[in-house]
Amino acid sequence: MPQQVMFTPAALDEPWGQQILERVQSLNLPIIELPRNRVTGLRGEDERKTYDIAKRTLAVVTAPPSHFKLSPIPPSADWQFHIAEGCPAHCQYCYLAGSLSGPPVIRTFANLPQILNNLTSYERPEKVTTYEVSCYTDPLGIEHLTGSLAECIRYFGTRSDAHLRWVSKFDEVDSLLDLPHNGHTHCRMSVNAAPVSGRFEGGTASVASRLGALRKLADSGYPVGLVIAPIMPVDDWQVHYRGLFDSISEALDFNCNLTFELISHRFTPGSKEVLQTWYPHSKLDMDEEKRSIKRNKFGGTKYVYDADTMNMMKRFFQGEIQQRFPNAKILYWT
Repeated sequence: MPQQVMFTPAALDEPWGQQILERVQSLNLPIIELPRNRVTGLRGEDERKTYDIAKRTLAVVTAPPSHFKLSPIPPSADWQFHIAEGCPAHCQYCYLAGSLSGPPVIRTFANLPQILNNLTSYERPEKVTTYEVSCYTDPLGIEHLTGSLAECIRYFGTRSDAHLRWVSKFDEVDSLLDLPHNGHTHCRMSVNAAPVSGRFEGGTASVASRLGALRKLADSGYPVGLVIAPIMPVDDWQVHYRGLFDSISEALDFNCNLTFELISHRFTPGSKEVLQTWYPHSKLDMDEEKRSIKRNKFGGTKYVYDADTMNMMKRFFQGEIQQRFPNAKILYWT
């Protein structure tokens, strides 16, 4: 629950913004109506205080025009679109640290109908187009405040040529179970081995609760999947990740449409700097001397594990999944 909810004037002019306002009022949360279409009042006396204020704030705004020009997001989906930016969790490896600028306030977009109507211009005839909605947020973590994920699921349930994908570290899925999704929404949970989830994933549901939520979604006919991320070769990592697979096997002990996405830990110079400001006492290993450099086509730099470590981990995960879940699909390793 946020400690304050801010609304811009433009957001209050939107019918969906009014719907969010009603939800927030029903929860008796403090509401601030901003005088202009800018989110202000988040700065504290230092960076740590600014982080605390921003993480406890939900800002209801309108998506800017730039958000209506979609970007491809391989290998996850054809395109990404955004119903919110920022996340209420406190993961010490947070990928948003290098993606979003300014204080890590959670912004949700009040012009949701326009965002959804814009999607059709990116589709091609006779091809199912896939959209990822959780690149810049955890949509389930704020769903009780916005209702936006459910609205997206309803929208894609009416589409035969477009499918939705989302992933979460939260577990409150009951409001989604009876929606008319028609199998067009792929629900995934992000999970990890106990030493990683227990040490670095603050403010999230337990892995056991996430797996229980995924079972509920599978029982409701949704295609489901697991994102194991970020994979780290911690001490005795094979033992701990086998324990994770044991938990997955217990939670999903029936035939279901299951996928796996496998993502090793990586960081950029910019994200490391931000994360060390947010979590100055973190034990997360971000020693560049122990990593290999990977450059993208735009000249950006990432620090990844060396090739031998990557190949060893890849073989382990592929072997475990093929043995335990022979009908599951591994969508990618990165």
